[in-house]
Amino acid sequence: MNIILAEEGEVADSQLTLVDHRAKHIVKVLRAEVGDRVRVGLINGAMGCGIISAMHKKHPFTVDLDLTLNEPPRPRPTLDLVLALPRPIMLKRILSQVTALGVGTIHLINANRVEKSFWEAGILQPEEYRSHLLHGLEQAVDTSLPHIRLHPQFKPFIEDFFPSLASDYRHLLLAHPTGTQLIGEVIDSSNGRVALAVGPEGGWVEYEVKKFQEQGFSGCTIGERILKVDTAVVALHARISALREMLSERV
Repeated sequence: MNIILAEEGEVADSQLTLVDHRAKHIVKVLRAEVGDRVRVGLINGAMGCGIISAMHKKHPFTVDLDLTLNEPPRPRPTLDLVLALPRPIMLKRILSQVTALGVGTIHLINANRVEKSFWEAGILQPEEYRSHLLHGLEQAVDTSLPHIRLHPQFKPFIEDFFPSLASDYRHLLLAHPTGTQLIGEVIDSSNGRVALAVGPEGGWVEYEVKKFQEQGFSGCTIGERILKVDTAVVALHARISALREMLSERV
């Protein structure tokens, strides 16, 4: 936990009192003392620091903070993820990992090789997936929660919903083991938004690939090895970020 995140409603007159796992973290992990500063941010809001004004170092843990939140939130990441709904246990890892890496919106969509039972998983409830997003923000020192959109039907998503978004992106990338282009051959600018579509275990079927291509997606690969979805998402994000950083340095 590299930043303490709080809801706006928890703060009154620049004061924040913690009585949960965040207080325990400050006491047991950071081993902070009264007068110490800790990094604090409001969820979807400003960042800054909190000076510990009082604390109870035994269970139940309590930490009082005097806040100075004078840093604006980071710009929203320019990469959005279109993800075929994975197994619930894998989705938990992915949500935390991509939030830490930086993602604006996560579209969870259906696909031919997505099991129907996945759509009944509790992790798809906001009160369940939110904690995994927060974990990613705490790791990355960020405050902006990604938007989560659920699309339980593939055809309405790709034919009706996505066309209204397509013009928002400079790059549309479809990750597929049989993709004909390397990502480095498609990413030609550090500017503009990127939509990255990653399929389920077993990959996209031919129909789905065709539908994505009709919307302007380029079939891409990052090499010969076929990766699990959670590994692929991280590898793809890292590759795209590295390419865009390299391109920005050339300008």
